Order: sequence, then C-alpha cells, then structure tokens
Amino acid sequence: MLCNYSCGSNEHVMARRQFLSQMMAGTAALGGLSLFSQPGATAQLNSDQKRIVVFNMHGGLSQLESWDPKPGTNTGGPFRAIPTSVPGVHICELLPMTAQQMHHLSIVRSVNTAENDHGKGAYMMLTGRRQTPASNFPVLGAVAAKALTPSDSPLPGHIVIGGGNGNSAYLGPKYSSVSLNGNPPPNIERLSSVELQADLARQEMRRKLNERFRSQRRSALTDAYTYSFEQAQQLMERKDIFDVSKEPASEHERYGTHDFGKHCLLARRLLENGISFVQVSHSNYDTHNENFDFHLEQLGEVDRSFSTFVADLANRGMLESTLIVMLSEFGRTPNINVHYGRDHWGTAWSVLLGGCGIQQGAVIGKTNDNGTAVVDRQVDHGHLFHTYLKAVGLNSSGSFDIGGREVPLADPAYSPIEELLV
Repeated sequence: MLCNYSCGSNEHVMARRQFLSQMMAGTAALGGLSLFSQPGATAQLNSDQKRIVVFNMHGGLSQLESWDPKPGTNTGGPFRAIPTSVPGVHICELLPMTAQQMHHLSIVRSVNTAENDHGKGAYMMLTGRRQTPASNFPVLGAVAAKALTPSDSPLPGHIVIGGGNGNSAYLGPKYSSVSLNGNPPPNIERLSSVELQADLARQEMRRKLNERFRSQRRSALTDAYTYSFEQAQQLMERKDIFDVSKEPASEHERYGTHDFGKHCLLARRLLENGISFVQVSHSNYDTHNENFDFHLEQLGEVDRSFSTFVADLANRGMLESTLIVMLSEFGRTPNINVHYGRDHWGTAWSVLLGGCGIQQGAVIGKTNDNGTAVVDRQVDHGHLFHTYLKAVGLNSSGSFDIGGREVPLADPAYSPIEELLV
C-alpha cells in the first residue's frame, strides 16, 4: 500500500510490504543475527527482570485525535473527548477501549522536540539524542538489551515487529534488532534432507574451526559471527515462541485478526518468554490529507489491540515489570490544512507511558486551549529517554564501558521526569 497522503519524504515513499521485506532481507544478510530465543512461561520469568515494550506510531500520531483532544476549538477537529477510568482525564473518542485502561497508564502532554523532520525526529525519540554527523547513538532497544538482559541469557534482547530502526551503534551487533513481520524468522527449520546426527556433527566441526581461527585472529566481527551461529542453534530448538499460530483462536479474536492485532499478541508472547525489549510498529500516520478519516480507521485497529494488551499484562502480573511506551517522531499541527490534513508538529504533542516504574493515571504537562504551545512542564526527547531508563531501575546518569571508555547511557544534559516515576 503506497501512502499517497504522506509528505513524500524518503521515509514514506516505500510501500509497506516492500519495506518489511527489505528489513527481513537486511537481517538475513547480517549472517543470521536475528536468530535467537529460549522457551518459558510467565511464571518462569525472573521477578527482577524488567522489560520494555514500545509502540512506535510511524509518521506522527496526532495528539489531538488521541491523548490531548481539543473539542469545540478552531483546531479541535470533529471528534469528542470522552472520560476515562481516571476521574477528570479525557482522551479522544477514537480510543474508547483504551480509555477504560487509563488507570494503568499516564500521559505526557507537554513534549516539545522542535523537530519536524521524520528521520531526525525518529532518531531523537528512539535514542534520546539529537542526530549529528560526528556521532551515532544506540536506540532504546539496544540500550535495554545490553542493560536488562542477563549476560548468560541465550535470549535476544531487542526485537522489532513490523519494521523500524534497530541501530546498536557502539554497543555492537549483538544488541542490534531482530526484525520480524509477525511470523517466525525464515529458514528456522532444519532441512529435511539433513539428518539430525549429521547436523550435530557439522555444528561441532564449525565450533572447532571457529575456535582455532579466533585463537589467532579474534575480532569483534568474528565474535559476532560465532554468536549469531550459536543463537541460531538455540532458536531452532525454541522456534515456537515466535509462532502466534500456537495461540488459541479466541486470543486472535480478542486482539484482532489484522496485522497490528497479530503483532500485539506476538509482543505479549515474547515478553512472557523473557525478551527484554520489544517494539511494535504501526504506520503510517503522516496524514497531510484526510487526517480524520485515516485516524478513524487506524485507531480503530489500535484501540482494541492495545487495550487488550495492557489488560493482559495487568491480569498476568506483568505490568509491574514491563514499561509500556507509545510514541512517534512528532505530533500533528493543530491547524487543519486545505486537504483536511494535519502537518508535522514537534512543538506541542504527547507521549503515553505505563507499567513498570510509572505513576498510574497521571497527566504531566499541559498545552494551551487550542494546542499550539506547551504552557506547563515542557519536556523533550532527552527527558523521556532518562525517564524510560529510570522506570526500569537503571541509573540513567550512569555509563557503559565501551572499550575502556565511559559512554553515558543517556544525554547527561537531561534528567528524568521525576513526578512521573513511582
């Protein structure tokens, strides 16, 4: 599906299926780095393990059609604000099921990144830093994978479902994203023409040759190569956790049989099995044309699946250890253009959080009556990134040791949104 309503930037000229297929091909080209996992169930999770799930609304979700509606104003659009399970807190009527889960969630309504470019905005929101030619920083998923995944775990730490950026930068390829399209990774089955004993002998031969090579010419690349093969072996033994067809038909019906519903169900399945970071992508919210019709359709999918996901985490006792974030690269303009659309707007918009370490039912910050400016508790990407880390128990002012050099986990110029944290 080509998104003809979008701005035409490089991020949005590619068809969605083409984008996903290229992501999968790119992962395979990295020598199988996407192939790892381990079995388990919620009851087997280490109670101290924290996890993060990010819902990335690609293109720029409208805050006015979601978390900060302004009905009855010149910028408000046609939709009403409805009450939620938190007294006094209202959200857009396009999210009635999510409204009933708001006692588990909180809203930051005062985000100002001052960035209207898709690529730069996405980079900022996922790394907590501004993009510069002189440096490259790891995305939240890579940071979480390194900091939250036990060092002896065979699990992948960083999975992206439905496309997205999984750059691990200086943390190395071990923490790059595993990209999935909702199905198990390709080539996960042993070829029927290869007998089990022959395969085991072949793998043992590979290990011996790798060890001989590494003893003389070890490098980061050879370590990554060896790691990818070992993780691939473990995944082949535990492939079922990536297969949502194992879930009962009733679960698929509850989440919705569209792609986003399937992806949310897969995300829950992965988190239940101990994955440290999962990102679910939904696109394309770049609604320069027909903003209201598009949000009506898209948020109809999101509302059912996302609210079911939140309720399930709460009912299964996972919410206390799982941070939920719903973000995008920016919001949409309060002013409605001649095509009944909203344009790029990084000046005053919203991010949703909940779960681990986050106050329940809180609203942080405020925009003015027609949503054109932040009037209380302005924050940006840096504050949010610190908040994510601290919510899951990390010292956001701490550092990674990268080759003997201390590199801060988050931009030291910022700090967490303390009043949002438990």
